[in-house]
Amino acid sequence: MSKGFFITGTDTEVGKTWCSLGLMAALQQQGKRVAAMKPVASGCTVMPDGLRNDDALRLQAQASFALPYTQVNPYAFEPAIAPHIAAAQSGAIINLDTIVETLRSIEGKADITIVEGVGGWQVPLNETESVADLARALNLPVILVVGLRLGCINHALLSAESIRAGGCRLAGWIG
Repeated sequence: MSKGFFITGTDTEVGKTWCSLGLMAALQQQGKRVAAMKPVASGCTVMPDGLRNDDALRLQAQASFALPYTQVNPYAFEPAIAPHIAAAQSGAIINLDTIVETLRSIEGKADITIVEGVGGWQVPLNETESVADLARALNLPVILVVGLRLGCINHALLSAESIRAGGCRLAGWIG
């Protein structure tokens, strides 16, 4: 079995977090030590200990062991806008190598790590890289979450085609 999975979606608000949490719980019921990451999140809330994203907090709470929030969510942005724009507005650059290094440090502690993407498969993360590039860099099989609504067949087929064409392994999909 893989050391983890990359969870992406056909769009934002399609249930990536709920699917990630359910997968984590199922793996934990099989006796696996499970960790999770949401490497990039926009729409974070200012809290006394810094910016926090609800989805990342849920993933952190579901994990089999405690991880610092900054490992679960290394790139957190307050505005609920596209991550590359939120990063630019805050003077940050989303660096894929930083995310890969963070995942590698977590993998040593877990049997399986679930990594939840942001938005959909082709969402830009910086001027030259997208969520698809992040998935390739992490080298994890991809699970596609499809929001069941009008147009979803087209969105699902286009996303699956792009995942495969980009050199990633599509492990399955969840509707």
